[in-house]
Amino acid sequence: MDRVEASREKTIIKTSIIGIIANVFLAGFKAVIGLMTNSIAIVLDAVNNISDAGSSLITIVGTKLAAKEPDKKHPFGYGRIEYLSAMIISVIVLYAGITSFVESVKQIIHPETPDYNTVSLIIVGVAVVVKILLGRYVKSVGVRVNSDSLINSGEDATLDSIISASTLVAAGIFMIFHVSLEAWLGAIISVIIIKSGIEMLRDTISQILGERNDTELAKEIHETVVSFPGVEGAYDLVLNNYGPDTWNGSIHIEVPDTYSADQLDQMIRNIQMAVYAEHHVILTAIGVYSVNTKDEEVIEAKRKVEEIVFSHEHVRQMHGFYLTKDGKKIRFDIVISFDAKDRRAVYNEVVANVQKAFPDYTLQVTMDTDFTEE
Repeated sequence: MDRVEASREKTIIKTSIIGIIANVFLAGFKAVIGLMTNSIAIVLDAVNNISDAGSSLITIVGTKLAAKEPDKKHPFGYGRIEYLSAMIISVIVLYAGITSFVESVKQIIHPETPDYNTVSLIIVGVAVVVKILLGRYVKSVGVRVNSDSLINSGEDATLDSIISASTLVAAGIFMIFHVSLEAWLGAIISVIIIKSGIEMLRDTISQILGERNDTELAKEIHETVVSFPGVEGAYDLVLNNYGPDTWNGSIHIEVPDTYSADQLDQMIRNIQMAVYAEHHVILTAIGVYSVNTKDEEVIEAKRKVEEIVFSHEHVRQMHGFYLTKDGKKIRFDIVISFDAKDRRAVYNEVVANVQKAFPDYTLQVTMDTDFTEE
């Protein structure tokens, strides 16, 4: 583990411990007040704080496991465990919301009269302020160190502050108008918590399934690669995520057909070192497309093919073009946008049009995907 990763782990664990301590104290105070005042809303709020402390504990365990060094069974490391811990927290939030909703409905059907006092309400008010500050702090740290577990915990803490505030509103209404609304408010807040839990779970599952390349990161890597002398284009960048800030990838580069194997080997090594140093991404493979540079007839043929290819609306890229006169073959790759209603139909039309323009040649056309397409 390098210094940056060690610092990140330390920050996440420290923030989670602060969350555990704060939530345990808040849960204790609210449980006592809820039982004293016969307030189901405050008691549920205390239970929610305990679930938050559990979420922070899960974050610590997940972070420690994710920091394990790669081994024979998991050569890409254990970074994705952080996504699993974020998913568990999402499930806890969802469960807390459903439980709160059930209890609120029970109170609506069989209401109990609460017994508030000034001291209890002041303590709940202080808890609201603490929870707001804690939520903002945890989420800001989560964003800074790219930890979905902390971000989810921070959002959950913010929702908890809303719950606590709603109990104060319900208490005020009861003390002034003698109308008990806390069960109804509890039901409304429970629905908000359920919605938040579903959104957290959806986002985390999406990350585990594998999302498109980080657009900004892909752009930066592309700029680094094409900055090398001799690289005429960079395409087919694929990034595989193995945890927050942990990426492996591959890319294709276009180089002149005059380059020797020795020149290519040195260039590829230099590109890999530069990309890792600047972006902390390991390029496990760099493929090579050779570009015709010596035959004007071939260069003109490429221009004509490009004209045909890009006349189709949904074609985003064409690369890897090479023409061999002796074997009468033309090869190139095209990238067709996901916006196309039928990508395969666009591909077939492109191939047919190029074949019509070059009837004596055998075509080798590959349909590629742009993994950064928005």
